[in-house]
Amino acid sequence: MNTVYIGLGANLDDPIAQLHNAVDALRSLAQCQLITVSKFYASKPMGPQDQPDYVNAVAKLSTSLAPEALLDSLQKIELEQGRQRKSERWGPRTLDLDILLFANDIINTPRLVVPHYGLCQREFVVYPLLELEPELILPDGRTLQSISNNVALNNLIPLN
Repeated sequence: MNTVYIGLGANLDDPIAQLHNAVDALRSLAQCQLITVSKFYASKPMGPQDQPDYVNAVAKLSTSLAPEALLDSLQKIELEQGRQRKSERWGPRTLDLDILLFANDIINTPRLVVPHYGLCQREFVVYPLLELEPELILPDGRTLQSISNNVALNNLIPLN
């Protein structure tokens, strides 16, 4: 079994409910065990600002799935919750599920990059992940704690 961290985000169609539904779906995934979920946080959108604020969280799973099989399962959950994939980057969405870390693996395929390319820059990823794993060491040897020292905590608001 591999330990995996999944970033959750939503800003359409009742984002808090979307994240609760996503957590329930993660709990039901075959060959996976949901271990814990961070608090939910409100955050400003990264892209166009003419969209609602996001609700974000991080989930910790244990899985025997291969990385791309897990990606397929996550994309199925997104679609079941109304996700429409559009060409607009960082646009509004009902649900976004990203594999942030997969064990201690470094993955770089056309479909999947792990660690997630935005993991070290995004407060809505760094701080919920830090909440779950304050001693986490990334595959490149950096600690999450040292990364958090370089990520300003400006717009992240705990919701629960």
